[in-house]
Amino acid sequence: MNKYPGWLNALVFAILLAGCLFALPNLYGSVEAVQIAANDGEPYSEARLEEFVDTVEAAGVTPEAAYLNDGRVVIRFDSVDDQEIAGEELRNAYSRVANVATTLTPKLPAWVRALGLNPMSLGLDLRGGVYVLLEVDMGTAIESRLRGYQDDFNDRLRDARIRNRVDLDGRTITVRLTGSEDVQRATDIIRRADQDVLIAEGADGKSLTVRMSETQIKERQDFAIEQNLTTLRNRVNQLGVAEPLVQRQGVDRIVVQLPGVQDPNQLNDILTATATLEFRLVDTTGDEPGSRRYPGRGSEPSQLLKRQVIASGDQIIDARVGQDQGRPIVSITLDSAGGERMLETTMSNLRKPMSTVFIETKREKIVHNGVEETRTIKVEEIVNTATIQGVFKDRFQISGLTGPEAVNLALLLRAGALAAPVFKIDERTIGPSLGQDNIDRGFNAIKIGFLAVIVFMGIYYRAFGLIADVALFSNLIFIVALLSILGASLTLPGIAGIVLTVGMAVDANVLIFERIREELSAGASPQTAIDSGYGKALSSITDANVTTLIAAIVLFALGTGPIKGFAITLLLGIVTSMFTAIVGTRAIANLAFGGRRLQSLPV
Repeated sequence: MNKYPGWLNALVFAILLAGCLFALPNLYGSVEAVQIAANDGEPYSEARLEEFVDTVEAAGVTPEAAYLNDGRVVIRFDSVDDQEIAGEELRNAYSRVANVATTLTPKLPAWVRALGLNPMSLGLDLRGGVYVLLEVDMGTAIESRLRGYQDDFNDRLRDARIRNRVDLDGRTITVRLTGSEDVQRATDIIRRADQDVLIAEGADGKSLTVRMSETQIKERQDFAIEQNLTTLRNRVNQLGVAEPLVQRQGVDRIVVQLPGVQDPNQLNDILTATATLEFRLVDTTGDEPGSRRYPGRGSEPSQLLKRQVIASGDQIIDARVGQDQGRPIVSITLDSAGGERMLETTMSNLRKPMSTVFIETKREKIVHNGVEETRTIKVEEIVNTATIQGVFKDRFQISGLTGPEAVNLALLLRAGALAAPVFKIDERTIGPSLGQDNIDRGFNAIKIGFLAVIVFMGIYYRAFGLIADVALFSNLIFIVALLSILGASLTLPGIAGIVLTVGMAVDANVLIFERIREELSAGASPQTAIDSGYGKALSSITDANVTTLIAAIVLFALGTGPIKGFAITLLLGIVTSMFTAIVGTRAIANLAFGGRRLQSLPV
C-alpha cells in the first residue's frame, strides 16, 4: 500500500528537474547593455558583431560579453558609465543604418543562452524604464472610414450612370441626385455596398443621407485600437527594445511600457509618428472630378492630383533605405492588391506624371480667446513627382526625403500604418534604482512569508510538515519556471499573488495531514491513515482550489494592468500547488513510509 509505480516517481522527478532548468536563468540577474537592430530589419552577422565590438573597444570600453540574439547585437557592460560611453559612440557611428537602444539584459552564461532558456521578464515597476500613455484619435478613425464610403459610393453610382455629388459633413454623408427617379436605384446600390449603414431619404425627395450605425462605429473604434496595438508592437520590436508591453487601456487609450529602457527620446518619436504615403496621378488636364491641389515640400512644386489613390501606406509590406547617386531613397514593396493596382495604372498611364504624397498627422497648441486649445492638423505634401517611364508592379523606389526622414519612414512603413493617429498624453521614466528597491522589498516579503510557513509546518506536523516544505519550495520553482516559459512579466501585484500562493499552497497539505490524524485517532493503521488522508481530502481540496481558480480566471479575463499581473501569478500558483501538494507530497510520503510496517506516523 502507498507505493507509486516506478514510472510515476520518475515522471515526478523529471518534472521537478525541468522546473529547475527553466527557472535557472532567473538566478543570474540583469546587467547594463546596448542592443543594436538594423534599420532595414535584416539580421546581423558575426562579422557585424565584431565590427560593433571593435567600435566600442576603440572608445576605451571593454564589454563584459557580446553576442547575437534574434539577429540583433547585444553588448553587455559591467557599469552604467561604460554603457553610456558605448551607446553614445555607437549612435554617432551607426545612427543612419541602425537603432541603438540602451537597456538592461539578462546576464546569462553562453551555455544557458545556447539552450534557448530565458528568465521571466520584470515589469516596469520592478525593472525601471519608460511608461507612455497614448490616446487614439477615434474621430479621425471614423472620419477615414466615412471618406472611404464617400469615394466608394461615388464610384458605384458613377459606374451605374447615375449623376451625383457625394459630400461629407461631420459624420453624415449626403448623396445629391439630379432627380427623384434615381433615389431608389441609388439606395439599392449603397445598400449593396454596405447593408449595415443607415440610409434616409432627404426632404427634397432627390437626395439621401447616410450614417454609420452605432454598431459600426464601435467596430471601427475596436479595429483602430487593435490595428494600432499591432503596429506599435511592430515598431518597438524593430527598434530592438527587449520585452516591451503594449496593451489597451479603456476605450481609446494604449499603454506602452518599455522595461529597462533608459533613453526614451527616439522611442517617443517612433511611437507617435503617423507618417505614411499615398501614390496619386497628376491631373494634367485640370478637369478630373474630385482633383485637389497639394503643396510641394521644399523645391517640389505644388500639383493638382487626382482623387483616386493608386496605393497607400497600408498596402506596403516592406520598405528599405538605400542610396541612389548619393541621395537617400526608400525601396517599396506592395502587397498583391496594391501591386495589381500599380501595374494597371502604369500600363495605362505611360509617360504621365505620378506623385508621392507624404502624410503626417500632428497636434499643435493654439491660444483662442485667451484659452489654450489643442487641435489636430493633417499635413499632406508632395515629396516626389516622376514620369512613369515603364510598367512596374509591386517594387519601385521613391526619393525626395532627407536621410533621417527616409530611415524613419522605412521603419514606420515596415511596421504598418496606424489605423488612427495616436498622441502622447502621459510619460513617466522610472529609474532602475527604484525598480531594484521594489524588487528587494517584494522578494523580502516572499522570503519572510515562505520561512514563516516552513517553520510552522515543520513544528506542527513534524516529518510530514517537512515534506510539505519541500513541496512548497518546488511550487515556487514551478511558478518561476512557468513565468519564464510563457514570457509573462512579473510585477509588484504579481509578487503579491506569489506571496498569497505561498500561504494558500499548504492549505491542501493541512487538510490531508489533519485527515491522517483523524484516521489515526479512530484506530486506523498508519498505511490506511495515509491512504485515507490523501483520498478523502481530495474532494475538499479540489472544491476550494477550483473556486479560487475561477476567480483568478475572471480577474485575468476582465482586469487590466496590475490586476492581470496579480491574476496570472495566482492562477499559475493554484495549478502548481495542486500538483505539488497532492502528487508531489504523496510521492515523497510513499517513498519515505509506503510499503512497510509502521507503528506510528510523525504527523
